[in-house]
Amino acid sequence: MYQALQITQPESGYRCDLTELDDSALPEGDVTVQVAWSTINYKDGLAITGRSPVVRKFPMVPGIDFAGTVIDSQHPRFKAGDRVVLNGWGVGETHPGGLAQKARVKGDWLVALPAGFSERDAMAIGTAGYTAMLCVQALQDHWAARGVNPGSGEVLVTGAGGGVGSVAIALLAALGHTVVASTGRPAEADYLRSLGAADVIDRATLSAPGKPLQKERWIGVVDSVGSHTLANACASTRYGGAVAACGLAQGMDLPASVAPFILRGVTLYGIDSVMAPMARREAAWAALDRLIDRPKLAAMTRAIPLAQALQAGQDILAGQVRGRLVVDVNA
Repeated sequence: MYQALQITQPESGYRCDLTELDDSALPEGDVTVQVAWSTINYKDGLAITGRSPVVRKFPMVPGIDFAGTVIDSQHPRFKAGDRVVLNGWGVGETHPGGLAQKARVKGDWLVALPAGFSERDAMAIGTAGYTAMLCVQALQDHWAARGVNPGSGEVLVTGAGGGVGSVAIALLAALGHTVVASTGRPAEADYLRSLGAADVIDRATLSAPGKPLQKERWIGVVDSVGSHTLANACASTRYGGAVAACGLAQGMDLPASVAPFILRGVTLYGIDSVMAPMARREAAWAALDRLIDRPKLAAMTRAIPLAQALQAGQDILAGQVRGRLVVDVNA
């Protein structure tokens, strides 16, 4: 038996409960993992609350991330005792996920956990941090092709107080960039500066409809917000700059003009972390191991027991979660 959050859809409506499951409830897969830590991302909040149709099968264990130790494997890359991390692949949506003490998945979905990370560290990063790394790598590749060096201009990070934003700030600052953080929570300014932000701006300056072309400011942008915020970020990106878009906290729409792209040569990179190929995942985790400042990672992280994940799912959708929430599934 093992503890897990489980989402059901009874006649009375959508439910998510902390329950105890028999090992027979584990799904098909060639690797079974004793989960040590999971986390709460925005998508987990949608799944737990039912606010959006994230979950495609019922019953479902939510949790798009987990880190733990292999306890049984029929996969050639893994053996019992190996430490592993999983992000995405539809886990927690179409395949039972990581907010549980055990998980069974395809070995092809797993990444060997870098030696420099504990399982808790891995979930302090989680899909949010791994996605931030993919965004930063897209910008780095773009800048390298154009001879743009750190210090050449400001880099904007939207949704800065969230998981993606917090890690993106720390990574970009570690690489020597001047980071401007956009947030709707002015009380978080000191926290964002502690992560490496040189300046903090109110998200209201970006979240309302704006002009198709605006004053050039950013050499690059990491955006986890979408909608008008993404449109305004593109409109104020400098000639030849780039925007890495990975989220939709404000909305899925993009009320933008083609002007920044055809008049300033701005590039918009769409960042998918869910189905990213293994080589890209491994490169991202290796880069995180090299770049992430452990004290900063600890400063942006709060741990909760599994039972509190239900409330945390609501909190993250309400914008009440700073940085990263890690879940001790055995507490």
